[in-house]
Amino acid sequence: MTTTAPRPTAPVEKAANPRWITDWHPEDPRFWETTGKRVARRNLIFSILGEHVGFSIWSLWSVLVLFLTPEYGFSTDPKHAAAEKFLLTTLPTALGAVVRLPYTFAVAKFGGRNWTVVSASLLLVPTVVAAFVVTPGVSYGTLLLVAALAGVGGGNFASSMANINSFYPQRLKGTALGLNAGGGNIGVAAIQIVGLLVLATAGKEHPRVMLAIYIPLIVLAALGAALFMDNIAHVRNEKRAMRDATKQAHTWIVSVLYIGTFGSFIGFGFAFGQVLQNQFGSHFLTDGKIDAVKVAYLTFLGPLVGSLIRPVGGWLADRVGGARTTFWNFVLMAIAAAVVFVASQQDSLGLFFVGFVTLFVFSGVGNGSTYKMIPAIFRTKAQKDVADGGDAAAAEHESRRLANAVIGIAGAVGAFGGVLVNIAFRQSFLSSGTGDGAYLAFIGYYVVCAVVTWVVYLRVSQHRLEGV
Repeated sequence: MTTTAPRPTAPVEKAANPRWITDWHPEDPRFWETTGKRVARRNLIFSILGEHVGFSIWSLWSVLVLFLTPEYGFSTDPKHAAAEKFLLTTLPTALGAVVRLPYTFAVAKFGGRNWTVVSASLLLVPTVVAAFVVTPGVSYGTLLLVAALAGVGGGNFASSMANINSFYPQRLKGTALGLNAGGGNIGVAAIQIVGLLVLATAGKEHPRVMLAIYIPLIVLAALGAALFMDNIAHVRNEKRAMRDATKQAHTWIVSVLYIGTFGSFIGFGFAFGQVLQNQFGSHFLTDGKIDAVKVAYLTFLGPLVGSLIRPVGGWLADRVGGARTTFWNFVLMAIAAAVVFVASQQDSLGLFFVGFVTLFVFSGVGNGSTYKMIPAIFRTKAQKDVADGGDAAAAEHESRRLANAVIGIAGAVGAFGGVLVNIAFRQSFLSSGTGDGAYLAFIGYYVVCAVVTWVVYLRVSQHRLEGV
């Protein structure tokens, strides 16, 4: 195992522009303890804030659909209205997946702090536009267009994770990335809680109150990044990293796994309220109509626990290994999905809710452990290169360069998993009026992911990467 030569204890060195750090060595213990830890923590705090608001805006329409009635352009046929609402939440998921790739590029192009300011500010576009157009009488086509704009919130995650990955040493990446992602993911639950409060106070007729709450929060996130975050110069100099990462088999393997963890989390977060309304609507009736407030009381809990548990996934991965944690996590996700399927067959809301919340929990754990695997994979490959006679500094830089790029690619592919979840629910409800077909598909996918994790990263083999 290679070690980094001690460096003189000194403050963080910045370029002529004080927002750019030119000397950053988190693997050096003395540098980390004297100055690096403090700077990294400050950047992490404001990164979490920006990502948190981004996730809230990305999942905005999963809450708005609870407010919207046929007066907002939906079909009066319950089956078709359900399909229309699933499409309404699928579009921002899809755009969020697409923009994650350029958002990852943007960190290297413009700097992590600079892009956090821009990406936070861009959240004003879907929020302000929705505030103007979400009124009774609006056409369904207009709603689709405005909902798609909310996808920009999905890109914040990729740029934020790539940026924070560069601030922390290898031994702390799982915890740091878990905190960053968990603090962002909890934005899904936060906006659902805000939606519940608005429904319970202002009423179903005032969805735009939610937007008035979030506009100042967006401004606060952008200002916080501008005033308190930093750029790391060597990240900006990482050329062609994304192209090189696409040639790595591990990039696509981890991406497949991330579809199962993050794709499940964001897809369920967008769809859970609609699934409850459409499959268990009779349990939420008030005066013969489905009461959106009663539904909202249940929808926020799954995303909340899934977000809070994500750092635990990173913490477990730091201690027992990312691959081992991820493997057992997929086994448990398959079992939880089977419980949901059985509950659906028996029309048991209590068992269904417990099974679905359990799915949220394990999707959160898997999010943390899978992301921990990314830097570990490329750090292990770098150590093998050094053992074969390669340059230690060059190998370390290459591992960071590729890991940052793979974080962006896996984040984009994983977010597309959320699209697949919503499409699966839409098709299942259209064809059978229940989500049973979707639940069976989820079980199958989790089993495949468990097998892939075991074969590639855990099976005894001379080709296996140790320590992942």
